[in-house]
Amino acid sequence: MSAHHHHDHSHAHGGGQPSLLLPLLLIAGFAVVEAVGGWWTGSLALLSDAGHMVSDAFALALAWLGSWIARKPATRKHNFGLVRAEVIVALVNALLMLAVIGGIAYEAVQRIADPRPVQGGEVMLIAFIGMLVNIVVALMLHKGHSSLNSRAALLHVLGDLLGSVAAILAGAVIYFTGWMPIDPILSIFISVLILVSTLRLLGEVLHVLMEGVPLHLDIQAVEHAMSASDKVQGVHHLHIWSLSSEKTALSAHIVLENILDWHEVLNNLRHMLHERFNIEHVTLQPEIGNLHSDASANCWLTSTNHRHDHDDASDHLHGQPGHAH
Repeated sequence: MSAHHHHDHSHAHGGGQPSLLLPLLLIAGFAVVEAVGGWWTGSLALLSDAGHMVSDAFALALAWLGSWIARKPATRKHNFGLVRAEVIVALVNALLMLAVIGGIAYEAVQRIADPRPVQGGEVMLIAFIGMLVNIVVALMLHKGHSSLNSRAALLHVLGDLLGSVAAILAGAVIYFTGWMPIDPILSIFISVLILVSTLRLLGEVLHVLMEGVPLHLDIQAVEHAMSASDKVQGVHHLHIWSLSSEKTALSAHIVLENILDWHEVLNNLRHMLHERFNIEHVTLQPEIGNLHSDASANCWLTSTNHRHDHDDASDHLHGQPGHAH
């Protein structure tokens, strides 16, 4: 008896999601406009809002990149494809944004102590246009795909709406009252918005890199559902981890009473895991329950477990005999 494995490497055809590309271009383009406008008007609130829009653009770029890169086929060097590239880019994005936040906060403290002139009217105009851009992008994302990446990008954009409102408020206060400290004070508020979303992103990235169970899944619920499947006596050595923000992998040992039931059980489990938990990359190994009392069988199972943990990917890649796909 050999281990049986199933890996689903099917991917969508075409490039990245078109519904994400236009919002990405709009956000990235206006981020440049706000950055130039912030420098021209002397408004730190506009510059910090531009920084937030840059983070939005990165989030959208990651969502688009993830949908494009997911269709790349497995190779001998990368047997799961290149889906982890999305996670690495997200890590770089988070670290860069922490540096941006630190720079904005430092400058804000300096400006509170030594206020600088700001052109309030121009700040209101640019921030108002930015608010309209964010509303359009939010509506586009709401009507588009509902992947984890696009939903995270939508949260970024909604947060940036608050940043635009804060910049409008700063411009209005300066225009009507001339009170300059409002600009750095609101820039700190915007920076806090960026910090919250950045730390959340960083936590998710580190969770994926540490092979953590996906946050949207309960491993006990998955184990219970698998154990309740017809002709399954038990489930152990269950592992669930993220390949990317949208792709989840699972491996487990399935205890059966009769090995002749394996193909039926395998198909049932694959279908259930896909329909209930959206898990498509599945590796399952059968075991016969009544063999555990046999010493030689125990030795064989130990050997198989070790081989499963370390050689599963290469077995699938080279198509060794005895592995059902």
